[in-house]
Amino acid sequence: MNDQQLLRYSRQIMLPQCDIAGQQKLLASKVLIVGVGGLGSPAAMYLAAAGVGHITLYDDDIVDLSNLQRQIAHRTADIGANKTISSQQTLTALNPEVEVVAVQQRLTGDLLEEAVEKADVVMDCSDNFSTRFAINRACVAQKTPLVSGAAIRFEGQVAVFTPGRDHSPCYNCLYPNNGDETQNCATNGVIAPITGIIGSIQALETLKLIADMGTPLVGRLVLVDGLTMELSTLKFKKNPVCPTCG
Repeated sequence: MNDQQLLRYSRQIMLPQCDIAGQQKLLASKVLIVGVGGLGSPAAMYLAAAGVGHITLYDDDIVDLSNLQRQIAHRTADIGANKTISSQQTLTALNPEVEVVAVQQRLTGDLLEEAVEKADVVMDCSDNFSTRFAINRACVAQKTPLVSGAAIRFEGQVAVFTPGRDHSPCYNCLYPNNGDETQNCATNGVIAPITGIIGSIQALETLKLIADMGTPLVGRLVLVDGLTMELSTLKFKKNPVCPTCG
């Protein structure tokens, strides 16, 4: 690291759990973020600020006026622009040392498998179950750690999956793939800060995985109730008959 980097990341480097070795791991890491909306916006911004060296963004959606209430990587002037391009500009302005790749398309099929294989950690910041299950299948196949988050109304949740390690369950062990796509912000609403809370937790868990700090949320689901400000943790195990990883 050069002097500028030592200064920029000094508050992290002084943490004994991180130190220079951990910061160098962050600088050398590659993170794939699927979706740069309410969750992906704060998550990507914190990763860029923390010095994750290479961030790849996938999203085929464009910025809409209704997004601006919570999707903080975008500005009013970005309405009509692709969300990955808007996010790329925000992250580059925040930390020009980070390489940000913006891909303006939905991540599916062989492209999904290839992108997951190249990543050190995958962040699922999508807003639909079909995408979440597809990402989970690819992460299980490639044995790539997955940090999954979701937020709706005043509620949010985060879990971490490390396929092939620590007897980790997968997303399909936690939720059955029943095709339910009715639970989304467009039809149920969402309070703005809950997406920031969940996206920030996702960013923290990703940094922990990369720099080998603390204990990741493997086999645990953190639930946040914004109305009561209660946090609860549910433990769950690998399903031996899981259709994805069993």
